[in-house]
Amino acid sequence: MHLRAFASSSRGNCSLLYNQDTALLVDAGISCRKIKQRLQTAGLTPEDLSGILITHEHTDHIAGLAVLLKNYPIPLYATPGTALVLSRKLPHARELIHPLPAGSQFQVGSLAVQSFSTSHDAADSVGYRLTSGGHSAVIATDLGRVTSLVMDAAFGADLALIEANHDVDWLRDGPYPYALQNRILGDRGHLSNEASAEFAVSLAVAGTHTLLLAHLSPENNTPERARTVVQGALERAHLRPEVDVLPRDECSLCYEV
Repeated sequence: MHLRAFASSSRGNCSLLYNQDTALLVDAGISCRKIKQRLQTAGLTPEDLSGILITHEHTDHIAGLAVLLKNYPIPLYATPGTALVLSRKLPHARELIHPLPAGSQFQVGSLAVQSFSTSHDAADSVGYRLTSGGHSAVIATDLGRVTSLVMDAAFGADLALIEANHDVDWLRDGPYPYALQNRILGDRGHLSNEASAEFAVSLAVAGTHTLLLAHLSPENNTPERARTVVQGALERAHLRPEVDVLPRDECSLCYEV
């Protein structure tokens, strides 16, 4: 199985996970045009997609869905709360939406999928663990905190795409209104670099060999800052997984799971 991130930031999120016969998008928070262009980097087209997994209904995770589903009848998987919101936003695509409760385990082609609840200010948000050939990748962003459910679902994954959204001091000293700062810093907000570092150490101890830092705020973080904080925590724990920071609005490298 391989992973390519097509975008990862507060302005748009979309990733592709695929093996020799099955390809899934996780979220579609960029334009349909960009999704089509970035699928080409894997030699794929929208017709090759076996499904779309949606983590939650915020715009930076679904911005491209309306046009994509209008042109391509791709099955879409989401929790019941998210599915309800999507069915209202996308009435033309209701028949494509498959509601599955958080914690569900299901098969799409040759990829095994498990969803898990996340702590975020959305209707019914989740992350996903995908498994192929005995190897697993976890997508865990938009987390106010790392709950035991998240940790259990991510435990032992070969690759983990995890949130490193902001530097707490930069956020507090920055231009965001006080209410928005508190939302981001709250238990249903986003993970700071320091919280991401703690999560990364726990994952690396459990055997994760590749950590991808994702969903960086353009205003309150930089790739260099996120990498320094997370890499520093891993080095102090004498752990040496591969650490990379995903591009905000371009296709990433291809990572083997």
